Amino acid sequence: MEIDHIAMYVNDLEATRQFFEKYFGATSNNAYHNKSIDFRSYFLSFDDGVRLEIMNKPDMQNMDKLLSRTGYAHLAFRAGSKELVNELTNRLKRDGYEVISDPRITGDGYYESCIVGIEGNQIEITA
Repeated sequence: MEIDHIAMYVNDLEATRQFFEKYFGATSNNAYHNKSIDFRSYFLSFDDGVRLEIMNKPDMQNMDKLLSRTGYAHLAFRAGSKELVNELTNRLKRDGYEVISDPRITGDGYYESCIVGIEGNQIEITA
């Protein structure tokens, strides 16, 4: 069994697509639009074959995204090295994204940082 893709509803489909392309190297398919229900989406593909579907439709509830809550907590991306974790974290910070935790070695041995990314979604960057 393997995960086919992960999906998330977003308010700004284009800004979210551009965020993942700019910072995480995503490649997008062409936009999909189901006119009967006004549903729009993109599939974003990453180097390792994992896909993220970003979706939008009218009248969505924009709920607060508390960092400590039940349910899906964050997306994690493997940068490939400590240096790349540092570089990407600093780039996101310079571009105005909140860094929750600076790059560090965690108690379970990961080298990682965490940021609040597009539309308040937490993203972990690992080595």
